[in-house]
Amino acid sequence: MDTGTHLVMGIALGGLSLVDPVVAGSSATFAAVLTGTIAGSQAPDVDTVLKLRNNAVYIRHHRGITHSIPAVILWPIGITAILALIFQDANVLHLWLWTFLAVFLHVFVDIFNAYGTQAFRPFSRKWVALGVINTFDPYIFGIHCVGIALWILGLNPAKLFTTMYLIIIGYYILRYFVQQSVKNAVRKTIPDAEVIIVAPTMRFFIWRVAAKSKTHYYVGRAFGRSINIYDKFKIRPLPRTPLVEKALSDPNLSAFLSFSPIYHWDISELENGLTEVRLIDLRYRSNERYPFVAVAHLDEDLNIVTSYTGWIYSEDKLQRKLQIGASE
Repeated sequence: MDTGTHLVMGIALGGLSLVDPVVAGSSATFAAVLTGTIAGSQAPDVDTVLKLRNNAVYIRHHRGITHSIPAVILWPIGITAILALIFQDANVLHLWLWTFLAVFLHVFVDIFNAYGTQAFRPFSRKWVALGVINTFDPYIFGIHCVGIALWILGLNPAKLFTTMYLIIIGYYILRYFVQQSVKNAVRKTIPDAEVIIVAPTMRFFIWRVAAKSKTHYYVGRAFGRSINIYDKFKIRPLPRTPLVEKALSDPNLSAFLSFSPIYHWDISELENGLTEVRLIDLRYRSNERYPFVAVAHLDEDLNIVTSYTGWIYSEDKLQRKLQIGASE
């Protein structure tokens, strides 16, 4: 989920903690727990700072080790240890329990996004992405904001947030069945599809669709159970030439391949004598463009002059990024 949703979830969990008699009976424990649930709801996303280094490192590692099983164990311990020094009268066990719940829920809800997490590390580096809930879901964010506002106005937070989370659980179940319905509609539209990726958008009934058969990639959108296929690409294995091998060794293209299961590629000769190798993720079609790409420019001696990977919504901006990379 996005940072804002994780934040309101942390606040709501702090309110929900008042169902715990130990928390409700101690102002110090409640203050510590509220701080812990807010901090725990944010902690796994500390790897966002990797963006300051470059997109390749961010794409390869975001939602990786910081969302792993060891991290889910260690984050609450670290946060609890710090808060126990600040709120010395707080009950440490209950502080840890609620902080652990906040960290666990952060990772758990991220699994339901299309981006996913490596939540089963160190046992598996596989990305777990159920694609049921959009990274920002206005309904989930909105109900949290309403709940927090009602808490501020004086409603009982224990009853309020218990009811709210029961509604959200029902919403997740509903989204899952809607997704399965869309997948069934895609199977009927593309009978030979072997891989079907159905990703949510901010609109309840609109879903992104990417599918793979033995011979083609398909890209489209679902409007309810109505499937519109916009693009169809013949599957072509990347040629194993020295130029391509060199391009794929670049950190930007390597990071892209570690993340993208369905992509199209293009190799072209540029006017300046360089050769461009471009990889295009087919899962994120938006406004007739595919914004998530990886691009490398190589000279005739197979030296990588410049490269880039990330979300780019205009060709002009991509070329500026590549020029900046070439000048560094």
